[in-house]
Amino acid sequence: MVHREEKYWSKYARSYDEGVEYVVGKTLRQAIVKRLLGERDLGEVIEFGCGTGYFTKVIAKNARNIIATDLSDEMLEVARIHLKDFQNVTIQKANCESTSFPSQRFDTVFMANVIHTIENPYKALQESHRILRDGGLLLITSYTDYGVNWFEKIELSLRYLQKFGMPPGYYRNYSPNELARLVENAGFKVEEIQLISNKAKALYLKGRKFSS
Repeated sequence: MVHREEKYWSKYARSYDEGVEYVVGKTLRQAIVKRLLGERDLGEVIEFGCGTGYFTKVIAKNARNIIATDLSDEMLEVARIHLKDFQNVTIQKANCESTSFPSQRFDTVFMANVIHTIENPYKALQESHRILRDGGLLLITSYTDYGVNWFEKIELSLRYLQKFGMPPGYYRNYSPNELARLVENAGFKVEEIQLISNKAKALYLKGRKFSS
């Protein structure tokens, strides 16, 4: 069965990066890259929603190994091309809400701009908690219109519709408090949440799994 999100994003695999930069701006994406470059010793990483591999390249520099996953075969095809020179990256299809990975398999779970687009984000976070080792790191980035004035919100929406059409019915814009609460309810301790600002904005969250 093809997931609704898979069908939606597969249509835009070859134009995705160009589309995102049109909607949120190149400057915001570069600010997220700069922030990610500051993360060290990520160890064994699972990335959910790798898309074209844009952010995978960034974290690969500070990870031992990465399994970069996505729901969309078309996105993974593009990612394979972009990541062909990265020996420590393995690409495979996976659904972040339910995986076949064993418990406590990874040191880091990375979710770049996926938490606000999926049907059941809480389930995805519970699955992330299960497959992380004790003390493991959760890294989330999420585009948001939090703190954006109403005129700019309209502009963002129109740019999005131009490039990607109507989003899946469960597209969300989290506030920092909403995202932190969701992550904490899934059993993580939030260590940091930052609003990365440009005209468009993104949340950057670091959480930690601690044994009970």
